[in-house]
Amino acid sequence: MGITRVPGLLYGGDYNPEQWPEHIWRDDARLMAEAGVNLVTVGVFSWARLEPEPGVYRLDGLARVIDLLWEHGVAVDLATATASPPAWFVRAHPEALPVTADGVRLEFGSRQHYCPSSPVFRAATVALTERLAERFAGHPALAMWHISNEYGDHVTECFCEVSAADFRRWLTDRYGDVETLNHAWGTDFWSQRYGSFAQIAPPRAAPGPGNPTQALDWRRFSSDALLACYQAEKDVLDRVSPGVPVTTNFMSMMKALDYWAWAEREDVVSDDAYPDPADPLAHVTAAMNYDLMRSLGRGRPWLLLEQAPSAVSWRDVNIPKTDEQYRLGSLQTVARGADGVMHFQWRASRAGAEKWHSAMLPHAGTASRGWERTLRMGADLKALAPVAGSRTDAQVAIMLDWDSWWAAEFDQEQHPSNLVKVRELIRAWYGTLWAANIACDFVPAGADLGPYKAVLAPNLYLTTAATAAAIRSYVDGGGTFVSGFFSGLVDEHDHLHDGAYPGAFRDLLGLVADEFWPLAAGERAGLRTDDGEHHTGGVWRDWLDTTTAETIASYTDTRLAGRPAVTRNRFGAGTAWYLSTLPDETGLAALLGRALREAGVEPVGDAPAGVELCRRGEHLFVLNHGTEPVEFTVPDGPAHDLLSGEELGGTILLGPADVRCLTPTPPTTPETAP
Repeated sequence: MGITRVPGLLYGGDYNPEQWPEHIWRDDARLMAEAGVNLVTVGVFSWARLEPEPGVYRLDGLARVIDLLWEHGVAVDLATATASPPAWFVRAHPEALPVTADGVRLEFGSRQHYCPSSPVFRAATVALTERLAERFAGHPALAMWHISNEYGDHVTECFCEVSAADFRRWLTDRYGDVETLNHAWGTDFWSQRYGSFAQIAPPRAAPGPGNPTQALDWRRFSSDALLACYQAEKDVLDRVSPGVPVTTNFMSMMKALDYWAWAEREDVVSDDAYPDPADPLAHVTAAMNYDLMRSLGRGRPWLLLEQAPSAVSWRDVNIPKTDEQYRLGSLQTVARGADGVMHFQWRASRAGAEKWHSAMLPHAGTASRGWERTLRMGADLKALAPVAGSRTDAQVAIMLDWDSWWAAEFDQEQHPSNLVKVRELIRAWYGTLWAANIACDFVPAGADLGPYKAVLAPNLYLTTAATAAAIRSYVDGGGTFVSGFFSGLVDEHDHLHDGAYPGAFRDLLGLVADEFWPLAAGERAGLRTDDGEHHTGGVWRDWLDTTTAETIASYTDTRLAGRPAVTRNRFGAGTAWYLSTLPDETGLAALLGRALREAGVEPVGDAPAGVELCRRGEHLFVLNHGTEPVEFTVPDGPAHDLLSGEELGGTILLGPADVRCLTPTPPTTPETAP
């Protein structure tokens, strides 16, 4: 069973019928059916049409659209339309417009022009959502609800007085009294003590560096404030339209919002993904983001809710996708756990900021190459219908903690190096796993690590005592933990752990970092491993002294020559590794590969370089991201390719951008033999 009651894999995109005269709607529905579309997202930016004046709701046009779609076998992901308040709302409530840290109130004329803490905004969204739910909850076309759109894309925080009051309430709930807050924020530094919560403001523009713990709490609050907007609408949908799954679209590995907290409130995790066709390694970053989406849903299938069929409209140069890139990238999402491939948008717009954005039905209509691409994808997804609902098992996890990410990158001029970028570090480590075809989950700090043979933390700057204890217990019980640099240093308040660096991980890693020796941009440090290999490292170095750890690689130049660079420590029944630098691609592959082999981690399978292997249940996806044909040996005997319908065995030839989905061929029995 898939993620909605629509059978098989989902296929479609955003549909904005309000942009078109009504006679076009029937053509759209007919063409959707021809293309194999079975789901469209409707109403995302239609608030001004649905409620043209305060308290006046006009839903009949939307009802006609939904009826028409259903007549043609197309279900709807019905949006609550609350991402873009209409002009009448902001003119009646100008105080609901967002304010920047510099005190500038942003105006109407784009989207997401609202203060997340505004009570009048939340009330208006709840009222509209309730009307939509009351009208359409029982409609047979309703497959899913879609709340707002891309939270945090344009406005992640608001610094107005309404937000300031909401922030003070949030702090009161978190700390209880102002003295507890003063301790948590370290306000004796620079005479920042508060006598009451009423004296506290958001971290607005200030003369110099701000308070890092205040900034960390502000990021937590801002994520929570937007989440409260989402939850207010979801409460309505759960009450009025029970049993219909609810989602809101994430934006891949986005820094601004704690997606672990958000995903707990979603029935279906969905993502908007826009890999750059001009980036030759975009598919690796995309795979990382898709694994995160699967992990946010605790392994459940997720939904690609938006992608571009070809070019987007917002890069400096908007390169189109080739037909091969489009197909390969779309099927990669299914290979990585998606139960549907959706797009922005169905019909290309004639006006507005995204009129040059590609669509499933281009400006040229069915005479276009893009339409042929749309038809082919519909056929591919129909062939892959048996994959729906299947899951992926992983032996390796990467720890990703939003609190730590925020703390590590706040006001980096006050940190040892502003070159420590968490997402980039994760991407480098993840790329090693991708190249080796090692399946990977992401986990939050404090997760159950028991199911994994190895847990990687490319950076975990903020490490609570509870998280450190959980990791220690995991390693003590036989697990393998690999830590990157600048980790284990501060607690949940961004206060340094007692004692020498690396704080919470000192005993686990069996070493002491006497001093940080970060590298300048572009600077490389020489490395020599204990088996004689030479590599280089970038971004960071530590002056390390080992206590119980053994040295796996040492520095070969500068003042750190001969000192440990990569270490391994036996701890209980397990092993803890430490990388005090970011090795080059070859070095990282060698060192992480060694740690994972020792942990007993096995890849999905063997394949030539550039060939991606993903297993979902009994289905093995084989994707050739290279520019040349390659040979691939079908594992475990004959298999059926769902995409081509062929029975395959032995060695097969994979062309550039070729994709196979191999399912074991059942043995022939007298009952099944021809």
